Amino acid sequence: MIKVSESASKKIVEMMHDDGFDASHDYVRVGVKSGGCSGLSYELKFDKSIGENDKVFEDNNVRIAVEKKSFLYLAGTVLEYSGGLNGKGFVFNNPNASRTCGCGESFSL
Repeated sequence: MIKVSESASKKIVEMMHDDGFDASHDYVRVGVKSGGCSGLSYELKFDKSIGENDKVFEDNNVRIAVEKKSFLYLAGTVLEYSGGLNGKGFVFNNPNASRTCGCGESFSL
């Protein structure tokens, strides 16, 4: 399962609305791709549909779609949002990552 913190949920709902998506019907697509300074990087985007290879979760009023291949890397992850002085953005707290880069956008196992 992938969890969404309350702060991330609020920001996602706001951003989805701004981009013409409806958080009660549409999805946040979370994924992993090759690249980044640690080998794998996170993907995050909005989507109106799910595919047959997607796993779907709902947490804190956010519907999450994850392709099964990416889910292997993301199981147990908590998506958070940081709006502090050190920068704004979404943060993936991934218990499967053995190493992350300084920017927090890529990881390795």
